[in-house]
Amino acid sequence: MKIALCCSEIFPFAKTGGLGDVCGALPLELETIGVETVLFMPKYRSMKDQGNLIEKISNDVSKTTIGKNIDVYFIESDKFFDRDGLYGDSNGDFKDNLERYSFFCLKILETIKNLNINVDIIHFHDWQTALIPFYLKEKFAQDEIFKDIKTILTIHNLAFQGIFDKKEFPKLGLRDELFNHDIFEFYGSINLLKGAIIYADEVTTVSKQYAKEIKTREFGWGLEQVLISKKEKVVGILNGLDYKIWDPQKDDLIHVKYSNENLDSDKMNNKEWLQEEVGFKCCNDIPVYGLVGRLSHQKGIDLIIQGLDELMMLDIQVVIQGVGEDRYYEKLLKFAERYPKKIAVCFEFNEHLAHQIYAGSDMFLMPSIYEPCGLSQLIAFRYGTVPIVYRTGGLIDTVIPHDNKEGKGNGFVFDKYDKDSFVNAVKTSIEIYKDKQRFHKLVGQALSVCYSWKKSAEEYKTLYEELKVN
Repeated sequence: MKIALCCSEIFPFAKTGGLGDVCGALPLELETIGVETVLFMPKYRSMKDQGNLIEKISNDVSKTTIGKNIDVYFIESDKFFDRDGLYGDSNGDFKDNLERYSFFCLKILETIKNLNINVDIIHFHDWQTALIPFYLKEKFAQDEIFKDIKTILTIHNLAFQGIFDKKEFPKLGLRDELFNHDIFEFYGSINLLKGAIIYADEVTTVSKQYAKEIKTREFGWGLEQVLISKKEKVVGILNGLDYKIWDPQKDDLIHVKYSNENLDSDKMNNKEWLQEEVGFKCCNDIPVYGLVGRLSHQKGIDLIIQGLDELMMLDIQVVIQGVGEDRYYEKLLKFAERYPKKIAVCFEFNEHLAHQIYAGSDMFLMPSIYEPCGLSQLIAFRYGTVPIVYRTGGLIDTVIPHDNKEGKGNGFVFDKYDKDSFVNAVKTSIEIYKDKQRFHKLVGQALSVCYSWKKSAEEYKTLYEELKVN
């Protein structure tokens, strides 16, 4: 069985977020359990040189290999991909993104045909690859190599749908009749993801809870009825975490490496280094709360800002690192200036500091209003840092609420999305932190969590096998 995995970004070649991580880690894990994959992505100007030997296959295709024997094909175009940024620049999204990614989708199928790459399933990700099932059925239906091929769409974040002006539809090279309410049309615009949901043989998303949530009005972003119509053909498979990258025993980016055996002393050393680095008082009795992530409404930054004045009255320290919407920079900077010994902010992505925040914090703030899967809580678990999350998506699939009576759980969960509930969750965490024996047990339970890619890959393998025979 051979899977063509198609994605607009694949780590380590190009990445803007979790999408690139998933599409880089999943094929490597699939290889270890006997599933052959071949990868397709655009060749961007910004693509990092990973030391892989890249050979030219044709005028618009080059190739390299990762893992033991995974072929990676890069679709090339000076017109579309030789520019700074993947999807946009400081001025916003590139205005020709519809053309860029329709070209990408078409070239993937042409490459499979021209190179006679026999694949059983095309597994495509998010709106940038959403045209694949259409081109497959509209332009390549008569080709023997595609006769029995099946398609799987994975939605990483339903909020991003690939919506474009209807006047651009002719650029897709598809029949005009496809632009209708039952397929592409969405409130007078083109919606690529909507069409892909309808045309794909199977739809997956990145956690079981999110697969349920996107069928509701609150989280469906206007596509809930389309997803409901797919019935059992929408499934959730939780993302894994690459433990080769995120491992405090081998992490060269943290001050002191540590394991479960030397957790107390060496994690405290990392905490003291972090406190000193950002200008805090070095004191283990004061809990440190870390946040690494995008500064956006989705990630709960508004909720944090609403609660900061009250939180600063408590004996805690907060470190926030992230980039995102400009409106949050000024607000968070004012808090840092008002409470310089209690809150520190860093508005750039510094990988060294990010790893150190995970290693040096006691608790990790992740009050996302919605979270398809979330990787930060999984990283926090790995570093013995207890997450505080809202009950949503992949967060509730992974974070088990701490139970005072039973002493169970691996994090703190608040059920109502408002400032008071969030602040109360932080206050509860402070109480537990003061009880060193109880907190030590909680940290141990967080450390015992394992969400490696192996389980996720096994679930994908089962899905591939079922789809192939149906």
